[in-house]
Amino acid sequence: MNLLIVNDEKMTADNLKEKINWEQYEIEKVYVAYDAESARICMEESYIDILLCDIEMPGENGIELLCWVRGQKKDVECIFLTCHANFDYAQAAISLDCQDYVLIPARNEEIGKTVQKVVNRIKCRREENYYVEYGKSVLKEQLRGKEDPPVEKASKKEIVENVTAFIQANILDGKLSVEEISEKFHFHPVYLNRIFKEERGITISRFIIDERMKMAAAIMEQGEYSAFEIAQKVGYQRYNNFFNVFKQYYGVTPVQYREMHLKKEVHQTEQ
Repeated sequence: MNLLIVNDEKMTADNLKEKINWEQYEIEKVYVAYDAESARICMEESYIDILLCDIEMPGENGIELLCWVRGQKKDVECIFLTCHANFDYAQAAISLDCQDYVLIPARNEEIGKTVQKVVNRIKCRREENYYVEYGKSVLKEQLRGKEDPPVEKASKKEIVENVTAFIQANILDGKLSVEEISEKFHFHPVYLNRIFKEERGITISRFIIDERMKMAAAIMEQGEYSAFEIAQKVGYQRYNNFFNVFKQYYGVTPVQYREMHLKKEVHQTEQ
């Protein structure tokens, strides 16, 4: 599972990421955000299972961030970190289906065990959901009887090929997400992400980013559109999101990339 640490104290957040052996608690990847806005961007770009979030943050606090998560219908569990037990905070957290608190300062082992408890709860819930959906599909097949010819079960490779084609056909849709794709193909997001990674070596979210970045670079090299226009063309509604992802992907800003490409063209022309 994937974990997102949200804490406005950079050193604290980085220490939590680096000092805890997350694999021991069944966490595959750990992301870090230093404010609520960065956390939202991360959750829009990557699949997050657990939010390990400080409540008391300047600007938008942890409760407000969790309100946004619930409003987006994201399947994310939350663990709050807080320096003191506050009844109002606790009441608000419970109303948002968050029952896990860690009073800080806390030992890394205590934080890890709390995360493990949430991991186990998620696994149980997803397993229950899987069997419920499986039962529904079996019942549906039984009710159909022999009216329709049997349909061969698609292989993992075929499923991934279909998902890949769907992503490439809808890559300009700014709302394209793992959840939407999973609903389209009637699979749980975790299962679909797992078989996609088995076949292609990367997650669905990473593949979407790769495709958008390749398209952005190709459009940019044509020199007909501004970086802001390109961001919208490849599915980013917020330019800041596009700017951050592009710089992380290529190691330079969109403008720097364009300048480098223009210099390369001029050099080739001179030769």
